Amino acid sequence: MSDTTINLTTAADADISELIHSVLTDARESAGPADPTGAPTDLDRGLWATLTETGLAALTAAEDQGGSEASWLEAAVLVSATAATAARVPVVEHDLLALWLLAQAGLPADDGIRTVAVLDAEGRADNVAWAGQTDRIVLAWPSGDGYAVADLPTAEVAIAPTASLGNRPTARINVDPAAITGTPVGAEVIAAFEQRAALARALQICGALEQILQVTITHVTERVQFGRPLAKFQAVQNLVTDIATEAALARSATDAALLAAVNSDWESADLHFAIAAARSCCGHAATVVVRNAHQALGAIGTTKEHQLHEFTQPVLMWRSEYGTTAEFDEHLTTCAIGAGGSGIWDLLTR
Repeated sequence: MSDTTINLTTAADADISELIHSVLTDARESAGPADPTGAPTDLDRGLWATLTETGLAALTAAEDQGGSEASWLEAAVLVSATAATAARVPVVEHDLLALWLLAQAGLPADDGIRTVAVLDAEGRADNVAWAGQTDRIVLAWPSGDGYAVADLPTAEVAIAPTASLGNRPTARINVDPAAITGTPVGAEVIAAFEQRAALARALQICGALEQILQVTITHVTERVQFGRPLAKFQAVQNLVTDIATEAALARSATDAALLAAVNSDWESADLHFAIAAARSCCGHAATVVVRNAHQALGAIGTTKEHQLHEFTQPVLMWRSEYGTTAEFDEHLTTCAIGAGGSGIWDLLTR
């Protein structure tokens, strides 16, 4: 894995980055308070309309899909920013996954909002993000030696809402693969899809972790206890330091994986290892950051009225999607054992 990291602010197109932050900051400032019941919040179609008008909703998609043909560097800025502002929009599912999968299958795409799911052999998928909220669902399911892909209206898919840890709508979906016509794709397409999805979730986690850090710093700086700000207490300083350290480690590992993907056009032999390292770091960072932030904020941080849960809950959901922390840890362990004592340094630095 390369030891070269990137600064997304300078690596991505400056105009696009500025537009992203302007749109999402304005949306965050104009948004109402979070639902105090903690119920999953509907897709923000007003913000989605703005993203569509500005070319951000399909940022990396091809022009014939209504896209802007930007790179994953710009996409990384957008994905991180949506997580950091708790934006209720499926930019990952729609652009980076659904439209990409349609392009691989040679299928057209209209202006509808999409989510995406990989079904099991019985035509089922659990906890599909935004299912029931989008206009269409792009489905992939095992077929022969590979997979089949179809783009269906949401109304044609059986959808049962499920409890969502991340305060975002999720659902169980069920279709009969024998009853729909799919376009064949190779198994390698779905493997690539899963790598993209795993990296996208890492980018979302990083954006949320960094916002949790800012929320925590603001609280401990402003909150006075026993005659002085919480930030003056060493125990609190230690909590915040660990949050900052873990968030920085997660971002560094994720940026390294992003750089490996972009520089190799997703063809690097080491890409799976780099993404596994990023997701491992993100998963373990999530444990520390969420725990420490809630300790630092105390009782107020556990209330639904406070914004903290808008970032901590999605992190705990995202770290288990498209691979769990344990699974990525196991992959890293397998790679390290395979490299042996003489090859471990090369594995970590190449």
